[in-house]
Amino acid sequence: MPDATGLDRRMAEAVERIGSADLLVGIPSYRNAATIGHVARTVAEGLRRHFPRARAVVVDSDGGSDDGTPDRARGALDGTPSVVGAYVGPPGKGSAFRAIFEAARELGVGACAVVDSDLRSITPEWIERLLAPVVGGSADYVAPLYARHKHDGTITNTIAYPLTRALYGQRVRQPIGGEFAFSGELAGVFLDGGALEDSVWSTDVARFGIDIYMTTTAITRGARVAQAFLGAKIHDPKDPGADLGPMFRQVVGTAFRLAAASAPRWRAVSGSRDVPVVGEVRAVEPEEVRADAALLVRKLRAGAAEHRATWDGALSPDAAAAVRRALDEDVPRSLAGAAWATIVYDLLAASARRPERTDELVLALVPLYFGRVAAFIADARDMTTAASERLVEEQAVAFEERKAYLADTWPAA
Repeated sequence: MPDATGLDRRMAEAVERIGSADLLVGIPSYRNAATIGHVARTVAEGLRRHFPRARAVVVDSDGGSDDGTPDRARGALDGTPSVVGAYVGPPGKGSAFRAIFEAARELGVGACAVVDSDLRSITPEWIERLLAPVVGGSADYVAPLYARHKHDGTITNTIAYPLTRALYGQRVRQPIGGEFAFSGELAGVFLDGGALEDSVWSTDVARFGIDIYMTTTAITRGARVAQAFLGAKIHDPKDPGADLGPMFRQVVGTAFRLAAASAPRWRAVSGSRDVPVVGEVRAVEPEEVRADAALLVRKLRAGAAEHRATWDGALSPDAAAAVRRALDEDVPRSLAGAAWATIVYDLLAASARRPERTDELVLALVPLYFGRVAAFIADARDMTTAASERLVEEQAVAFEERKAYLADTWPAA
């Protein structure tokens, strides 16, 4: 078989033994022994229940867990055609996906799905909701749509969703959600690098940049996109102030590089449109996710000394003034609405002018993101999760309204 650089020997041999398949569900994992068994069993049941005639394979692409995660996956998948092993490549979610894409290509599958390995709310119906539009030919790419607690998904709410919506014109609410389905053809496009071409697996796409890379690539390649309503997402959440700095850098750095590579596409897009939803959307109140707003404000202020020179050099006068005001506010509400959109766009345009500075510019955005999340937490304090969606939508509209500003400040080709 061709060189499969994302698959280890054991995985490559298992793929060769299976030979071919119709459907594939991939599970990227790393030290998920407590949850992988439930996820794997649920995936297998979903395939049996909803696609009984299909030749289906489950792939656990593991990052070298030392807690027994692969053994738990093998036990849960006993009797189900499966590929379980360690991927080859830099540690990260994207490297795990690379192995899944390679398995999909080798097996010639028509439709694939991926689900996170720390899910506690997954049901067999998730597999049907994700895969059925691709199997039925009504969609090429399916993103998740689920209720997440108002303190969860902060990277999505503050930048990934509004930026994707404004740039590419499609209201994909969870562009980095974790659960996706896509055609076998798209799996090959992802594997080959999409807009980022052959350098992709040496970038942050190999880490947490993978989800935004997939969604952006699907949209810019003209794929038919849908969303699958999955109810509440209950998983191992992260406090934005304590855990999300590295993930933010990887996601946003990838989004910035994709925006630069896809500029002709997004410059031709105006406004945005709804994306079709599979399944009935119902009101759900997810489990509470705790967030420390005071810690976020402290991190905003601590970042000023380190990043002020970058802010002064990259931000427009209005955006710089908003940052100065925010540093003096108990609740940094100056980092919201049009001001927040302008800050992101200033740094995005600066990244396009000087690609070699992208990592530095994204790093300078991290403390401002902490401040933006602190303001959101304060504004949503007395709201239900459903009610707080209004705040997310208002921010997304501000990104759309300021898009002309981004186009005006974008470097000439």
